[in-house]
Amino acid sequence: MTLMLGMTVQAKGEATIKTGVYANTVDLSGKTGTEATAAIEAYVEGLKSVEITLLAADNQEVKTTAGDLGITWVNRELVTEALELGTYGNVIQRYKMLKDLEHDNYTLEVQFDFDIQAINSILAEECTQFDQEAIDVSLKRENDTFQVVEGQTGYLLDVETSIDLVYEYLTEGWDYQACSIALDILIDEPKGSAEELAAVTDVLGTFTTSYSTSGASRSANVENGCRLINGTTLYPGDEFSTYENVAPFTEKNGYYMAGSYLNGKVVDSLGGGICQVSTTLYNAVLLSELEVTERHNHSMIVAYVDPSADAAIAESSGKDFCFKNNTDYPIYIEGFVQNKKITFNIYGKETRDEGRKVRYESEVLEIINPTTDAIYADPGQPIGYIVTESAHIGYKAKLWKIVTEDGVEVSREQINSSSYKMTPRSATVGTATADPQAYEEIMAAIGTANIDHVKNVIALLTAPPAEVPQ
Repeated sequence: MTLMLGMTVQAKGEATIKTGVYANTVDLSGKTGTEATAAIEAYVEGLKSVEITLLAADNQEVKTTAGDLGITWVNRELVTEALELGTYGNVIQRYKMLKDLEHDNYTLEVQFDFDIQAINSILAEECTQFDQEAIDVSLKRENDTFQVVEGQTGYLLDVETSIDLVYEYLTEGWDYQACSIALDILIDEPKGSAEELAAVTDVLGTFTTSYSTSGASRSANVENGCRLINGTTLYPGDEFSTYENVAPFTEKNGYYMAGSYLNGKVVDSLGGGICQVSTTLYNAVLLSELEVTERHNHSMIVAYVDPSADAAIAESSGKDFCFKNNTDYPIYIEGFVQNKKITFNIYGKETRDEGRKVRYESEVLEIINPTTDAIYADPGQPIGYIVTESAHIGYKAKLWKIVTEDGVEVSREQINSSSYKMTPRSATVGTATADPQAYEEIMAAIGTANIDHVKNVIALLTAPPAEVPQ
């Protein structure tokens, strides 16, 4: 009887895998290469539903699957290796392999890879939602006294290192069963202490502006912005962004439609008037001698402070007012409104000499007065329609910081330079009419660039016809 040591061969002549050969738990015995590949792929497909639990901050669990994490079978040469078992080497080696397979199974390891981008997406989009930023120890001022508000430890997911943890576990230590993987959570300790905040006792700077001429909506916006800033505690080196603290400009965040500057015109927008808040704060910051890191003047002059003493914020143009606590102690921002006046007090520890005083002076370099009116024809409105907008005088100005010691001026420093746009008095005038003569008269009036003359012509053209005596 002849012992056959070659590959097991089906009737068709296609090679099959010896009995007792496995790929992980998949029995490949008697299978062709195509059949073995299909069996392993089915095994991998089954693994895609295995649940993987990622442990995020605050012991929160994020459930996902091996499939969501991008599991793939990478060592496809395994099938060729399985087919070749018992077919290579000399006669004795092949005989030994076949005898071994009669007593013990031979298992080939299926190797997997995972999609780094898929892991990153799940960590960044689903796991970071449980992050808790540290809440610093802060102050609250009530009834003219400070109270310390305890902070809270923060927990933040380190996405980059957690990607490595998940990938290494799944490719090197995973047993293909449901499992939990602890992510890399960073502890974010809160700043400050009651002892440190006890130093905050002195008013470093205070400033007040009036909004007595403002309507209800603008007044509400000023008051809302003040409320959103009031109570801020800044530690040494902290930077404050006015925009970040008062945005978004939505009804949900307490804002109303009110006038604001846009492209040289006054238009209604949500949050109109918020720049009076940033301007008042700017002046309190200047008097406190904190470090201003970003400031912009308005496009046109404002009435509630001198030229160059304003600080505009605007979402559309990216304007912000920012400053840094450059002192060695915490500071506290108190904002309040009373009798249609807004005030900001900045508290800290006064380290400046008692005889040292700071004041700011505005120097107007140039005044640009409008010379002619700007009139715009609107063919969509009838003759008689006219909407006017006041002129704005243009200015160029500087702001100076003046320091005195015991009444003697010791320094004078330019703080900023500001340029405010001149805009003429303007009017939008309706020109729609079925009367050719009336149309010619209104267009001729518009051509004079004189709003008063246009108003006179409109009055004549729209006057009721005189009654004829009977």
